[in-house]
Amino acid sequence: MPSIFSRIVSGELPAYKVAEDGQHLAFLDITPLVEGHTLVIPKREIDYIFDLPPAELAALHVFAQRVAKGVQAAVPCQRIGVAVVGLEVPHAHIHLIPMNKVADMNFANPKTTVAPERMQALAAAIAAQVDGGSGLAEAAASAAPAAPANDATVQQLQKLTAGLNFVSESEAPLEAVSYAAPAGDLAPAALLKALGEPAGPKVSTKELTDFLSQHTADNGVLHDAALANRYKALQVYLKQELDGVQVYLLGPGPQIHAYALGRDANGRLAGFKTVLTQT
Repeated sequence: MPSIFSRIVSGELPAYKVAEDGQHLAFLDITPLVEGHTLVIPKREIDYIFDLPPAELAALHVFAQRVAKGVQAAVPCQRIGVAVVGLEVPHAHIHLIPMNKVADMNFANPKTTVAPERMQALAAAIAAQVDGGSGLAEAAASAAPAAPANDATVQQLQKLTAGLNFVSESEAPLEAVSYAAPAGDLAPAALLKALGEPAGPKVSTKELTDFLSQHTADNGVLHDAALANRYKALQVYLKQELDGVQVYLLGPGPQIHAYALGRDANGRLAGFKTVLTQT
């Protein structure tokens, strides 16, 4: 399943964001050691930080440097401590911790409770101090527009995908989605932008029937004829109601964002998204 941090990146879960760019996100830890304790993550989900390619690892630390300077400017402290633990959430992340003494970095210390109003104020204060700008306004402006609340295609997709999981080396829920489609062909860069995904990951494609084959077969991975029939119904709907349905696979793994998309009657990209795990 997607990590809690990936769900923050996708907008499924809220966070007190302090900085963002196309590949990275920084937000306040909701169980901080001290006020201003900030987490810096790559948007691409990868469990172990040292499994990041060298260029991505370097870019993450450069982004963290900008955020750390913002934290230090907004929160009175002598230094910003840096820690990588990586045991509590299976998504690479860096802790930036305002510190006045070494003991402030002790993860065995009781966590601090900070009121939501104070968290909002801290996030805004840090964002205002990030060198080169926080990027939050730009990220919000470029986010993919949501489908209208009464969109009939999305409503039907929500019914068809409710409770369904994609089973690979782990399980991930299917989520109905709809995006404003870019004009012309779906070139990789345009597709990534439309989906609100960071630029850079390789985009490959797969035929929908092939992608769902283990789930639609009566004796497939689910071993449940009723569930297999639900996947068949979803597959039939996508193929009959959407034009040019294709599965788009983003990145090399181990966790690949997968989007099954076609154009609906209003020209939007609609379908479902999930996560394919391959190690």
